[in-house]
Amino acid sequence: MNDSIGTSQETSADAELADLQQRLARLQQNLARIVIGQERVLRQMMITILCGGHALLEGVPGTAKTLAVRALAMSLSCDAKRIQFTPDLMPSDIIGTNVFNLATNEFNLHKGPVFTDLLLADEINRAPAKTQSALLEAMSEAHSTIDGVRHRLSEVFTVFATQNPIEFEGTYPLPEAQQDRFLLKIDVDYPDEASEMAVLEAFDRGAPPDRLAPGSVEEVMDVAGLRTARSMLSRVRIDETVRRYVLTLVRATRGYDSILVGAGPRGSINLLVASKAQALLEGRDYVIPDDVVAMVAPVLGHRMTLAADAEISGATTGEVLQSILDGVDVPR
Repeated sequence: MNDSIGTSQETSADAELADLQQRLARLQQNLARIVIGQERVLRQMMITILCGGHALLEGVPGTAKTLAVRALAMSLSCDAKRIQFTPDLMPSDIIGTNVFNLATNEFNLHKGPVFTDLLLADEINRAPAKTQSALLEAMSEAHSTIDGVRHRLSEVFTVFATQNPIEFEGTYPLPEAQQDRFLLKIDVDYPDEASEMAVLEAFDRGAPPDRLAPGSVEEVMDVAGLRTARSMLSRVRIDETVRRYVLTLVRATRGYDSILVGAGPRGSINLLVASKAQALLEGRDYVIPDDVVAMVAPVLGHRMTLAADAEISGATTGEVLQSILDGVDVPR
């Protein structure tokens, strides 16, 4: 009797996992249809939201970062807001403030744009440190404090922040503590020639390259479905040898000659979780070493500081991480 109940529960769990994987595949196809030529970026954005983390998107203007966030929000039936960060932006512009109402003779709370599901923080490094700290609290604690009172944020609150990698004048570089709060740093490159031609053809047919008409995006999942997807991430199995591989890679960043500061324990946790999400998107309920390798750069790259002599010699974070990967035995 107990064996039959256990088998039934396993069958139900397998069916739920298969249904989720089908939905995620549809979501990938949905996003790729709208944002052309950025499949890797879209996948990493999906990993971010599956893991319940936040992502820093770095790329030059015009590479569809804003469009990708909007398409993701519409595909998930989520509320989405955008903040354009500027040097004069105040914390209250992000989290909100209490405004005195003369008619009622009391203060009314006017919530800021952080009270949403998906938040696009555009050019985050243009805001001063105090404003960045207000967003850091929201990212790390899932609440914002207004006049000493804590207010809970959306249970699926996710920040996608952008920054321009080549423009430094008038910017405030993100401190290491805030960079560490981002699950992934996603490098957004130019699309290839064929993809860019497809964008031009779509524009020539009358499709705006940076706007989405209502109803133009299929709703693949809702907020409740996203919560379920996040909970099912724990069902993705990881063998002890692969878990040890994760730890070895992260610890290798701390004693490497070309690295001044390596990734901390949060890096280990995030690499493990991101590898599970990568496996899920590949249609598996178990992690293989290739999943870990795929997530090493986006998870660990922004958590490392290269040594001065390495930077002078022209070494990049990606090259150093590849050297570490080459030097660590892959589990079989």
